Amino acid sequence: MQPQESSIQYSRWANGSRDAVSVAAGPGTEEASSWQRISWKLCSGKLGISMKVLSGVALFWAVFILGYVTGYYVHKCK
Repeated sequence: MQPQESSIQYSRWANGSRDAVSVAAGPGTEEASSWQRISWKLCSGKLGISMKVLSGVALFWAVFILGYVTGYYVHKCK
């Protein structure tokens, strides 16, 4: 695994009231930024809320079915 190169610049205004930090990442930033955009779209706003609700409902049903099947085989009459 290769270390990522990045440059961080810090500048302060003369009166000291504003600080600025800028980060420029090295190679591979296009992949990271596109992944961040997709992740941000899927995890925020109305789409993000609906994705979280749907994944919660799907997880509930998966656990419910797994528990039902497990309980069936554990308590099966011989």
